[in-house]
Amino acid sequence: MSVFLSSFVNKIDKKGRVSVPASFRAALGSDASGIVVFRSLQVEALDGCSIGHLEQLSQSLEKQDLPSDIYELIETTIFGGSVQLPFDGEGRITLPQHLSAAVGIEEDVAFVGRRKTFQLWNPKKLAAHDAAARSAARAKDISLSKIVAQATSKDDL
Repeated sequence: MSVFLSSFVNKIDKKGRVSVPASFRAALGSDASGIVVFRSLQVEALDGCSIGHLEQLSQSLEKQDLPSDIYELIETTIFGGSVQLPFDGEGRITLPQHLSAAVGIEEDVAFVGRRKTFQLWNPKKLAAHDAAARSAARAKDISLSKIVAQATSKDDL
């Protein structure tokens, strides 16, 4: 599976349809007929992925000995709150109004790659979130070179 990279802002048309970025459709694979979205548990956005990713999540949950209340939370919020959105002939989806309203998506949608998943944001809320995340990363002195150096030193052990 490819990774979801970059950010794109696309306009929602009068029928509520929005084009999923071509690179995201490519990352989903040629056999993907759509995407799955659900409300993020951490931020005011929608999480998006392939149905295959949710199947992997389901399989990984079966292998874990989680407390029953955690299973209940995951099954209710993620699996119960998920909606499969098929692509139309032009690579567009129709966002359900209840999900869009819940996260403040109105006229435009920001698609944000997050490696194996992606998020859909109100662009203004994304800008504020991005600014806060960059500030927090600076405060914690996070850098790619340090991450690579740490991984390399662990590989050498």
